[in-house]
Amino acid sequence: MYKYAIEIFYSSEDEGYIAVVPELPSCSAFGETEEEALKEAKIAMELWLETAEREGREVPSPRGKALLAQLTESRTAGV
Repeated sequence: MYKYAIEIFYSSEDEGYIAVVPELPSCSAFGETEEEALKEAKIAMELWLETAEREGREVPSPRGKALLAQLTESRTAGV
């Protein structure tokens, strides 16, 4: 099982939570709660990976903690 970082944030425009998987292009999901967004993101990830493998596209290796540190740094740099 692949383990990718999932970033969840609230969107006032969409009035809900957006979950993004930064390492998988265009892989995102929506939920009215953080929990729902996470659940939907896991489904989107599964579908993304299945489709990529079926079509012979390259599946990126998870960067895990290195990506998390990078995302955290970029978020706090603007504070």
